[in-house]
Amino acid sequence: MPRPLRNIMSSVGLALSLAVPVHAAEPSAVGRWKTIDDETNTPRSIVEITDVNGELQGRILQIFLRPDEKPDPRCEACEGERKDQPVIGMVFLWGLKADGTNEWAGGGVLDPKNGKIYNAKASLTEAGQKLRLRGYIGTPILGRTQVWLRETP
Repeated sequence: MPRPLRNIMSSVGLALSLAVPVHAAEPSAVGRWKTIDDETNTPRSIVEITDVNGELQGRILQIFLRPDEKPDPRCEACEGERKDQPVIGMVFLWGLKADGTNEWAGGGVLDPKNGKIYNAKASLTEAGQKLRLRGYIGTPILGRTQVWLRETP
């Protein structure tokens, strides 16, 4: 191959290698999610998950009230600093640390309805469009899972 053609081909190859990313970014659980009630299969709230010093933390932004529920719900069954505090704005998920690709564990989740705190683990599915949150006592086998849907801005 003549030298000028070889230089052109080499430049084209370099340009192509720079245009294609080596690794696609992994999806993140950070963002807004629509929670789905695992008993009624209906939307229950909008929550925001943030990364705080390498741990996932979730805050309730909005609640879809049912006809029998009071506006401005409070965590009446909670204990300690959360007792009788507004549910909207409350941090209800904390301490989840990366535990593999698209999985987090070691955290806690509060159920504002009964005031109980459960162990928590989470994982992303469907290319990061769904989040599976499992709350449990002792072992993950003894728990419940909710599937949340990513909210698009």
